[in-house]
Amino acid sequence: MQARDVMTANVVCVAPDTTVHELAMLLTQHRISATPVVDRDKHVIGMISEGDLLHRNEIDTEKAPARRSWWLEMLSSDRGAQDYIRSHAGTVGEIMSREPVCVNEDASLTEIASVLESHHIKRVPVLREGRIVGIVSRSNLVQALASALVEERAPATSDAEIRAMLMGELAGRGWAFPGRSIVVRDGVVHLWGTVWSSDQLDAMRIASESIPGVKRVEDHTIPYPIMPGI
Repeated sequence: MQARDVMTANVVCVAPDTTVHELAMLLTQHRISATPVVDRDKHVIGMISEGDLLHRNEIDTEKAPARRSWWLEMLSSDRGAQDYIRSHAGTVGEIMSREPVCVNEDASLTEIASVLESHHIKRVPVLREGRIVGIVSRSNLVQALASALVEERAPATSDAEIRAMLMGELAGRGWAFPGRSIVVRDGVVHLWGTVWSSDQLDAMRIASESIPGVKRVEDHTIPYPIMPGI
């Protein structure tokens, strides 16, 4: 699946000259927590969220200046100026997060998940030829997962098919058991051999249970022997 398959297409956007009050009204009316900031050509130039509105002079939530020695105050003057701008500025363009992370509409869900995780963000604008066409949030990925879990799978017709599918799933994974340690009989996957950790065993169990036609998984493994003194 790609970004275009899960994105929210009707994106609420604002211009940089949108006032903070207008933004607050918009977020409230549409029940959203953030929105892209776009120019006249629909190019994304920033992001603005509820977090940017937490400390505002109008509601007496402005950050109180910390008491420091004069030289620490000088070193942190830029930070204090930024806090003042964030609490007193009148337009979105003055407080938005600049240089926003975006993805193209053909980005895979794996790529999107990595972007959200690595940049510590909750949503990412989706672009087509440089212009915004949608937005993908964490909730969109969860919805995609929910949809995938309810898809009906055709059951495997034989133990050989189950084993072949399982071996394909495990191919190239360093934690997987050698093929000779997996036996499938009457839809039951039997795991044999030694294991390094409980995580390795859990991963094998989950991989086995994900194969259509598997009735259950039976564990016959033993812990890998640890040499004395290691």
